[in-house]
Amino acid sequence: MTIEIKVPVLPESVADATILTWHKKPGEFVERDENLVDIETDKVVLEVPAPESGVIEEILRNEGVTVAGEEIIAKFKPGVGQAQQPKTESAAQAPKAEPAPKSQSPKAEMVGESNAGPSARRSAIEHGVSTTQLKGSGEGGRITKQDVIEYAKQQGSQQSSKDIALSGERPEKRVAMSRLRARVAERLVEVQQTTAMLTTFNEVNLQAVMDLRSRYKEKFEKTHGARLGFMSFFTKAAVEALKRFPAVNASIDGTEVVYHGYYDIGIAVSTERGLVVPVLRNADTMSMAGIESGIAEYAGKARDGKLKLEEMQGGTFTITNGGVFGSLLSTPILNAPQSAILGMHKIEERAVVENGQIVIRPMMYLALSYDHRIIDGKESVSFLVTIKELLEDPGRLLLEV
Repeated sequence: MTIEIKVPVLPESVADATILTWHKKPGEFVERDENLVDIETDKVVLEVPAPESGVIEEILRNEGVTVAGEEIIAKFKPGVGQAQQPKTESAAQAPKAEPAPKSQSPKAEMVGESNAGPSARRSAIEHGVSTTQLKGSGEGGRITKQDVIEYAKQQGSQQSSKDIALSGERPEKRVAMSRLRARVAERLVEVQQTTAMLTTFNEVNLQAVMDLRSRYKEKFEKTHGARLGFMSFFTKAAVEALKRFPAVNASIDGTEVVYHGYYDIGIAVSTERGLVVPVLRNADTMSMAGIESGIAEYAGKARDGKLKLEEMQGGTFTITNGGVFGSLLSTPILNAPQSAILGMHKIEERAVVENGQIVIRPMMYLALSYDHRIIDGKESVSFLVTIKELLEDPGRLLLEV
């Protein structure tokens, strides 16, 4: 019996996908649940596992081809291959023949058959290196994406020096955008053209939050198994502010304003492939530990290219933290169709005046970009002031006052 291998069901917001990498060739034995192919959408890379142990009979859609949801891309024959090769007495006594060399496509030769995960293989393709040349730094010698990046940098530096020395020219390389980065670029331009986006700023004194973290971070981690970071404080403060200013948690649908009675907070995560925004569902019901664990899990999945489509869909409000990269101030762009996004920035010690005295405090600039079509200036400023007040007196987060 032949099984049809299909593209996974794509959500309505994703029109099509691209065959990224076939990891098995026709006739090659595959174990059940072993990854057959990586399929790239505008948001994530999907892995298609083998339904049974067997072999691929025929590949119908090659790498680089655009495909639709549930489109047939290969034919699979279960129960065929190594698992069905009986051992006979004559076969056992016969000398083993040398295996014939495997023929590979150019891309397969580039990536190799080494101990590398999907994100490392994708990175190897993008950088034009072979993972068979690398020594993995991950668990059990597994090759990580960072291993590929460091090797590519080293090789690129050596090659650039050689090119310049030999020809005197300045080398350059053209690389096609990934679907994800191209889609992000398209959406950002679309947002700026279709919304009345405006940004308001404020600053927050994080001394109280930092004192609280210093006092309880070790006990928090021992109790909950999660690191106590800043994102849980900002997420809690944002949810409380959204409750007070419903328009900031709303979106526009045609000529209607949709007010959401729930709080799904998107957390922007930067990856090598581009920006992704996984969503914490019903963040208003989550504990500080739940928020920190959820963010850590999403960050790990994003780095490994394991985020699922449903984990990035929806969202009523987004938080982005450019401070981890050293950004002091920025104007974040809306994550459509949401009406607002909160930008966090670098924590920097600055001189401020408290009770008539100049003191040094850990300060952060906050930015709220919002759609002026449904959010007035008074609401946006008041929303940001509310977050500032809650963070400067974090006890109010617990008391919801």
